[in-house]
Amino acid sequence: MRKPLNSITFMAIFFFIFAATAYAGDLDLFKDLSGTLNIAGGTAHIKCETEAIKRIMRAYPDVNITIAGGGSGVGIKQVCEGLVDIGNTGRAPTPEEISRCNLKVYKFAVDGIGVVVNPKLNTDNISKENLKKVFAGDITNWKTLGGSQGSINVYTRDAESGTRKVFWSKGLEKIKIIDKANFVPSNAAMKTAIANDPQGMGYISLGVADSSVKLLAIDGVSPSTENVKSGRYEIARGLYINTRGEPSPLAKAFISYMLSPEGQALVKKHGFLPVK
Repeated sequence: MRKPLNSITFMAIFFFIFAATAYAGDLDLFKDLSGTLNIAGGTAHIKCETEAIKRIMRAYPDVNITIAGGGSGVGIKQVCEGLVDIGNTGRAPTPEEISRCNLKVYKFAVDGIGVVVNPKLNTDNISKENLKKVFAGDITNWKTLGGSQGSINVYTRDAESGTRKVFWSKGLEKIKIIDKANFVPSNAAMKTAIANDPQGMGYISLGVADSSVKLLAIDGVSPSTENVKSGRYEIARGLYINTRGEPSPLAKAFISYMLSPEGQALVKKHGFLPVK
């Protein structure tokens, strides 16, 4: 004789069915749609959006979505020129960009930007004043920061990077970054560079950082999502999806999906703060 379900088993089944139904409903945004959606730009977006794209294309094989990086400047340039359907940016587009390109702007996440060093370094905190001096080239040796003797290798992004613009403005208070800083093309490249350089210092999206690098506290405040949310950690920015004019049906569905409960759950999973 089959045993009756106990209340715990019943509730587990109920919530499983509820969750599956809710997520299926979010993916239903792509029902009856087909074609190709091209996305490029900000590199902080890639991991989160790539997982979303895999889910969408698995559920709807007639939908093809491509994604590439290049940075926020590339995202603005390519969507403005009609080369992609969506241009990702790790900063808000400027009023001039919005006007010139007739941009429609959609914020779907909030991201912190953290100072990163190699995990082998015996350094956990840096003052904001010393941070500015490092990137200006006024402090050049780890010994000055309480570490062992050794030159500090500074890493930065290109001038069109949204990550750089926000870090430069909020973290460095717009000081001139040292000319001999090493340039890397993306958040992922920054992570790899610092992970492989025992004397390196750079900055990275919190959604990209992992155990291969060490995030430094600034004036004792760690770059956590909790501190970003409370406002204690101030080096933060929105992540944006931008279209030229009104989005196409596929682009509209993708934007709505990233703002849906499932999309916002992915945002949280990948180390960002949901906007809903």
